[in-house]
This record gives sequence, C-alpha cells and structure tokens, in this order.
Amino acid sequence: MEPPPEARVNYDPAYFAPLFAAEDRHFWFRARNCAIAALVRQVTAPLPPGYRVLEVGCGTGNVLRVLEELSAPGSVVGMDFLADGLRYARQRARCGLVQGDLHSPPFRASFDLIGLFDVLEHFADDRLVLRDLHRMLAPGGALLITVPAHAWLWSYFDEAGHHRRRYDRAELAGKLVDCGYRLEYLSEYLASILPLVWLRRWRASLPRARRTDAAARTYALATDELRIVPGINSLLAYLLSQEARLIARRRVLPIGTAILALARKG
Repeated sequence: MEPPPEARVNYDPAYFAPLFAAEDRHFWFRARNCAIAALVRQVTAPLPPGYRVLEVGCGTGNVLRVLEELSAPGSVVGMDFLADGLRYARQRARCGLVQGDLHSPPFRASFDLIGLFDVLEHFADDRLVLRDLHRMLAPGGALLITVPAHAWLWSYFDEAGHHRRRYDRAELAGKLVDCGYRLEYLSEYLASILPLVWLRRWRASLPRARRTDAAARTYALATDELRIVPGINSLLAYLLSQEARLIARRRVLPIGTAILALARKG
C-alpha cells in the first residue's frame, strides 16, 4: 500500500530510525508512557474481557508496546499510514499491525479505547480527524490523546516533525466538544522540563545560530534532542515520572510542554 504524498508531508520517515534508537531510554518518551499508562489502566479496568484498543499513528511502536502490556484481557491493534514506521513497530509489539488511513479505516468493529499520541498536530484539519475517530469508537468509548502545548514554544522541533500547530488547553477542549466528545480529563504535563525546553529553543532562534543550511540545521537540532545524556537523562526521567501519580488522581497541572486529554464518545 503506497501512502499518498500528503502522508509523507505529515511526517518525515527519516526520523523513524533515530526515534527507535532513543525511545526506550530517553526521559521524554519514558515520562510520556508513564502518563499514558496511568489513564489507560483506569479506562480498561472496568471493561469486560475482549475489549478492543487501537493506536492510530503508532509509528515505531513505543507506546503500542505499553498498550499491549496493559491490555492483556483485550485485543490491541496498531495502525499507521507509513510502512516505514510499522517495520520498527513489529520489533516491539506482537499485536496486529495495519497500514491504513484513519479517514478510511479498514475496520468493521468499533473500539473501546483509541490512542492518538502526538499525531493530531500533524493534520491540517484536526477536527476531521477527531470526527473520524469518533465514528470508530464504541458507545461510551474513550479517546486518549497527547499533543504539544503552547504556540510560543514553536521551534525547529515542530518544523522537523511537520507539525501544523501547538495547542492550548482551551483550543483542544473546544475542538473535542465540538466534535461530539464528552471531556473527562485534560491537563498539561511534562512540566519539569519547561524551562529547559524554552531555553534550548530560544538559543536556537538566535541569529548567529541560523547561519547554516535550514533543512540540515533543523534535522541536526531535532535529532540532537534525542541524545541520551547519562545522569541528566535519569534525573529528568525520575522528575517527570512523578507527574504520573498526579495524572492518575486526575489532578490538573497548571503548566507543561504538552497536553494530555481523555474524552468519551458522547
């Protein structure tokens, strides 16, 4: 199945390899998985055996593996439009993998939980994405999503990732409600690293830092953020992992570099 040109506009497959090499150890991905797991446990705990979980835009399978581990009584499927990412995902997860388009999903069954993790920001029409996912959910089914926060944090990392936007809480909440969801929980997270992220991206925006080829510079800066720095990586992973306890208690964090939302099909 050959993806249309817009699929590769939404994401550059060149980043799959460096992501796959870093995700298991990098503090950012470890912390995101902890936060996601805290809510997945709550969503799936009351479901009867055989419930269905889908991750849309599963990429290299870093979150998919967590979903699979937490959903033993149910069935999990990962879907992505790019086969490049699915080849890496197969090395991490044993569940079903499907190359498919969320706008024309290859499923007849509905899902009790759909995950969309740092994917929504890649689409020009994010409301269309939310409406199409709404149709794929079973009655009362849950949508769990993460997105980058704050337009003022826009940087080379968003350009490298082919992002269309970063969100604020009110915008994301409004779009979810407009698309027929009942918002259950929404919070910023990854708060501990906010000063570091802002400083790094501010320094990269200085004129003297922009005197190189734009595409090469963007790729170099983005992949440099995936470096594992011993000591610092462990410290940041620990600090950020503490947020999962607050998220599990449905506490709303006032600030962060990303947003996590849980919504139900209305």
